[in-house]
Amino acid sequence: MIELRGVTFGYAHGRPVLAGVDLAIGPGLTLVVGPNGSGKSSLLKLAAGVEAPERGEVWVDGADLWRDEVTARRGLAYVPEQPELTPYATLGEILDLVCRLRGEPRRSGGEALARLGLGGLARRSVRELSLGQRRRALLAAARIGAPRHVLLDEPLESLDVATRDDVIAWIDGLVAGGAAVVAVSHDLAPFAVRAARAIAPVNPAGLADPAGARAVRSWGLPAAAAERLALLDRLARGTSTAGIGFEGLAGLSAGS
Repeated sequence: MIELRGVTFGYAHGRPVLAGVDLAIGPGLTLVVGPNGSGKSSLLKLAAGVEAPERGEVWVDGADLWRDEVTARRGLAYVPEQPELTPYATLGEILDLVCRLRGEPRRSGGEALARLGLGGLARRSVRELSLGQRRRALLAAARIGAPRHVLLDEPLESLDVATRDDVIAWIDGLVAGGAAVVAVSHDLAPFAVRAARAIAPVNPAGLADPAGARAVRSWGLPAAAAERLALLDRLARGTSTAGIGFEGLAGLSAGS
């Protein structure tokens, strides 16, 4: 389980993006939805340990992400929206590092690259790769070992149809194995039928006001496909959520 306990975070002093977030994310697929600038990516970065909270704590399976990093990060994988990698490192070097961090043999890196169609590019530097290849490299890194918590920011962006299908099948396998998968995606259709819940930033009045304080609320999704798509679309657009039942609440301020 990933837990954010009383988390406050901002990119500029005195201007929090997130404030007082209390959130627990367990096994299954959780969708993070909301309009652009609503705090979705910031939430994932905090859960992934890319950004440190100004106040509060982030825990992964009972380990503090910033005090017991080796334990907490071993089963954590994160694929950011922007595939920013060290430009002069080779793919092989990057995957070797991930293998060492996760305690996996070096061959696991080569196998992961091959699964994503990058098997012949291990000696290429990142600067030689296309945007799509860089995204596939990040997905390959996320597939090394058996991560129990996988955070995905726009995981299908810039991918061809075959790779998209492969990524969706991988997510299905993770969920079936009891992993916690958290995804941000503007393309809701592939995920809607698979998701167990949705979390979204809304203000206490039920309106997604981009200029005001927000809260992270958690919704269980209806069984009927049309109803769950309608709910997800409503949350993604940031329209009024008044009258929609929710399962949890945590403070959130506007941000991206």
